[in-house]
Amino acid sequence: MNPLGEFLRSRRGVIRPQDAGLARYGERRRVSGLRREELAQLAGVSVSYYTRLEQGQAHNVSDEVLDAVARALQLGCNERAHLFTLARPGRTAPERAVRASSAPPALRQMLAMMPDVPAMVLSAATDVHTWNPLGHALLAWHLDEAPNMSRSVFLDPRMRELYTDWPGKARSVVAYLRMAVGRYRDDRRVVGLVEELLSRSPEFAGMWAEHPVSTCETMTYDMAHPVVGALTVNQHTLRLEEAPNLMLVTFTVEAGSPSAAALRMLGGVPRRGAAPVPVQRHSVAVSS
Repeated sequence: MNPLGEFLRSRRGVIRPQDAGLARYGERRRVSGLRREELAQLAGVSVSYYTRLEQGQAHNVSDEVLDAVARALQLGCNERAHLFTLARPGRTAPERAVRASSAPPALRQMLAMMPDVPAMVLSAATDVHTWNPLGHALLAWHLDEAPNMSRSVFLDPRMRELYTDWPGKARSVVAYLRMAVGRYRDDRRVVGLVEELLSRSPEFAGMWAEHPVSTCETMTYDMAHPVVGALTVNQHTLRLEEAPNLMLVTFTVEAGSPSAAALRMLGGVPRRGAAPVPVQRHSVAVSS
């Protein structure tokens, strides 16, 4: 498996020569995107060197070369960061080695002080470590136990009904997991989750093959909640310095909007639990 090569091939495969400023003279092409030699020309490196890079055989790649390749591939900020992570796996090992069995107490206290804002703490593999009652009511009103959020999006039929644009939500999950696999490649829960979804969801496999990449730090979703109806939420994902493999995820709505009224109504619906507590996480099957 060569994640760097897969990513580079996927990105040059979607760039047409004319979009990269390369002249075409009516020749018949066997590839829709850029050839290796064309990408090497645009990046200002030799074809042999770029070939080694794509094959995962180039070591100690300089910032200048990676920047040049990123420009040639017209990568965005998230894609560029992903390229650097894949090209230098050893440099992210200390962060990947960090593990946390539960959310720090201060985070649970913070969630308890946010009764009007749906919130949860997720692991790198998107397991819910803790959430507040409104977060539970918004995203898993039908479940007694906290789920893995990525698994729910693809394998729980209720999630298809919750998100008005389910394909958009699903693609954002895949884009996050693409980055997570590069960043936490030694985390067997992350890798195992991807392997499970590849085997169980053809839709996930199709989106995964397209190599979308995003941190998904701020997203807006339209929902059709079965309890309170339509609402629009802004999802914000914050990384935690004291626990790099955990994320604080909150959901806000526009003040005075119908969505705010729906959220207040949801907050008044009786539900289990009155304060955030650590939750039992489902196991992830990991192939050997």
